[in-house]
Amino acid sequence: MNILRTSRIALRALSRNKMRSFLTALGIIIGVGAVIAMVSLGEGAKRGVEERFNSLGTNLLNVFPGSRSHHGISTGGGGWQSLKVEDAEAIAAQCDAVKYVSPSASTRAQVIYANKNWNTSVQGVGARYPEVRNWEMESGTFFDEAQVTAAGKVCVLGTEVKKTLFESGEDPLGKIIRIKGIPFRVLGILKSKGEAAGFFNRDDVIVVPYTTVMKRLSREDHINSIDVQAVSMDRTVEAQGQIEELLRIRHKIAPGAEDDFQVRNMAEIAEGAAQSTQIMGILLGSIAGISLLVGGIGIMNIMLVSVTERIREIGIRMAVGAREKDILLQFLTEAIVLSFLGGALGVVFGVASSKFMKYIPIFAGWKTVVSPQAILAAFAFSASVGIFFGFYPARKASKLDPIEALRYE
Repeated sequence: MNILRTSRIALRALSRNKMRSFLTALGIIIGVGAVIAMVSLGEGAKRGVEERFNSLGTNLLNVFPGSRSHHGISTGGGGWQSLKVEDAEAIAAQCDAVKYVSPSASTRAQVIYANKNWNTSVQGVGARYPEVRNWEMESGTFFDEAQVTAAGKVCVLGTEVKKTLFESGEDPLGKIIRIKGIPFRVLGILKSKGEAAGFFNRDDVIVVPYTTVMKRLSREDHINSIDVQAVSMDRTVEAQGQIEELLRIRHKIAPGAEDDFQVRNMAEIAEGAAQSTQIMGILLGSIAGISLLVGGIGIMNIMLVSVTERIREIGIRMAVGAREKDILLQFLTEAIVLSFLGGALGVVFGVASSKFMKYIPIFAGWKTVVSPQAILAAFAFSASVGIFFGFYPARKASKLDPIEALRYE
């Protein structure tokens, strides 16, 4: 008996009970669809985390003030203002695994333009800030090293500040705004980056030279942090080690004593977050995979019922020359056809569910990514389920005694 003929017989047998066949395949359809939808949800979460960290900067290291204990009282992270501009300059000059450095000094201020005003974050940074933070310009230019050295009264606006202070269609470039009453000339507009993990709007910012913040706005002699870009992703750990060693020497920290600074490797944080979301995706896919097993049990159950209903038919086939392997192949093919059709419909259902999942309130705003690997894995698993759960009923049918089968009523 050839495969094509066996498949036709299987389809004809299944079509006799269309509703029962559909309900049997429904378990596979839901199982495959659920696996694809859940895996796409997990993959989307992973990609979203990676994109958010990439938007912060490439090969990024952040140096922050640490804590200090004084008479048994700890100041907590950032409570000890230990970072100076000279630290940033030393990192740029002496750490060969470091490519760019941007000191950071921030404050909040009331900003005025014409008859409009807005309270926003004023971020003082270095001239290499766009490269370090991977932040492109929408229009205009960023300030240069000469303007940083001169503590120039120039600024670059985030898109939220631009929309708030200027009329729609008005070009802010070259206009004068006032920050704490001091006039600043607008050089450019940063591209929109949106919210950071839902906590704050990164576009609600004005960027100025860090020297300007220190000398004209906050009048402080320390910086809040240092943004560092390593030469490459592979050398971020090396760069972190060089920075830590250099700052211990500069801050005269004794061996074994607590550091008054901390260096965060954003690549490690991003990797950890991506692994967490990947584990979540695997967990979701595994839970959805249970429904595939349930669907397989449904196939076994219906095939056993089908064997019982068709015992006389099996006896007649054996009487006219059908061998055990022909009967085995016939019923096994029926189980495989059920799982194959269920898997195909399940793929369609899973892809459609992934696309429309973002419209469900509980998943609103979630990103989904349908990967070909997930589709192939779910489809292959559904076919395996059909073979595994269909084998026992098929074998039972092939082992029937022809004489007893012919006598069966």
